[in-house]
Amino acid sequence: MAKKMSSSITILLVIFALQCAMTLASDPDPVQDYCIPNPKFGALRTPLHNIFPCKNASEATTDDFIFSGMKVAGNFTDMGIATISVNPTVFPGINTLGMSFIRADLKVGGINPPHFHPRATEISHVVEGSVYSGFVDSANRVFARVIEQGEVMVFPRGLVHFQMNVGKNPATIFGSFNSQNPGSQKIPSAIFGSRINIELLEKAFGLSPKQIGTMRRKFDPKWVS
Repeated sequence: MAKKMSSSITILLVIFALQCAMTLASDPDPVQDYCIPNPKFGALRTPLHNIFPCKNASEATTDDFIFSGMKVAGNFTDMGIATISVNPTVFPGINTLGMSFIRADLKVGGINPPHFHPRATEISHVVEGSVYSGFVDSANRVFARVIEQGEVMVFPRGLVHFQMNVGKNPATIFGSFNSQNPGSQKIPSAIFGSRINIELLEKAFGLSPKQIGTMRRKFDPKWVS
């Protein structure tokens, strides 16, 4: 009887642990209509971001739920892309709602290099232009084609995806995430800008030390060979 009870408790603990892992793997469900952060009372610091206590609901205003910072493009990088990321830090009204979004503008030929979001699925809507968009699944199968103005594409959570303006005019994209903190890792920067052992990179990519050095100087400005 004692052994059976011990086994049952073990199974329950395993199930509980799995449920906790699943819960922690995504944004928690809100326990109120909304939570406008109130920085006056300090913040609880976490490895990912600061958590502020909520304002009293009676102090919330319509302006808390409106964001006007996406009317024009941001600053362009040398890859021909300009992005404006919108999360609770800049738009308090979406705090605890399990979402965030981004405006991306691409010059002609501009690219959004291969990257992935560890904590969110993304839906990408082409507002203007023609954009070659796609992702690679865990079997290395590529799903990609040109999507035009008014079309959307979904990029599953954690999968590498990319975009390139293949039209004759600038393109604008609106991306939405099902997490208020989706995270983003650009593959080139993660590999060549993170100080991974050079010998490992040489063996993994078949590149010479000189080629590795060139890539590192591009993605890690502080790198000294």
